[in-house]
Amino acid sequence: MFTRIFGKPKEQANALATLDKLNETLEMLEKKEKVLLKKAGQEVEKAKEFTRAKNKRAAIQCLKRKRLYEQQVEQLGNFQLRIHDQMIMLEGAKATTETVDALRTGAAAMKAMQKATNIDDVDQTMDEINEQTENMKQIQEALAAPIGAAADFDEDELEAELEELEGAELEEQLLTPATSAPAAPIYTPSTATASASTAGKQPMRPTAQRTQSTPEEDELAALQAEMAM
Repeated sequence: MFTRIFGKPKEQANALATLDKLNETLEMLEKKEKVLLKKAGQEVEKAKEFTRAKNKRAAIQCLKRKRLYEQQVEQLGNFQLRIHDQMIMLEGAKATTETVDALRTGAAAMKAMQKATNIDDVDQTMDEINEQTENMKQIQEALAAPIGAAADFDEDELEAELEELEGAELEEQLLTPATSAPAAPIYTPSTATASASTAGKQPMRPTAQRTQSTPEEDELAALQAEMAM
């Protein structure tokens, strides 16, 4: 890997130097092509002059030299095409090399990161995260539970207890004695006489409505009735 790293600048320098050399050669060929085209044009002008001077042989010689210049121009054009082709290929190879180097660098970085991150460490980390999440969930559920609430109640037991309470209440109501009706007032003979004698003296007052008697008053009235007999 170190050979690649230290060799990379050298390869780039060689590619750049080659491209520079090709550019210089291409410029030289273009300049030479212009010179040859200029000379070919001059030969044409000379041929015209010799033609006007009726010097046919000299005019033909000028045209022959023009053809030679044109052949050289055509050859230089082929050289330029080859150089252009070489430059395009070299630039493409340079781009390919840079792309491969970039991919190689990325692969090396990825490999280093994968080496630093072990799959066992990832599994252990995920287990710890899941455990912490479960613990936090249990803590939140414990905090959300009502204070003093029982865990569970048996509904059947509660129904049976309620039925027992209702039965006891009904039994207590049945054992309680019913309230007796108010006893009629007992009049003794003296009381009757006194009542008759006073009947003519003062008007009868309407008797006030008796309130419901208590058990003690009922017992007292019963005892008075036995004594009168």
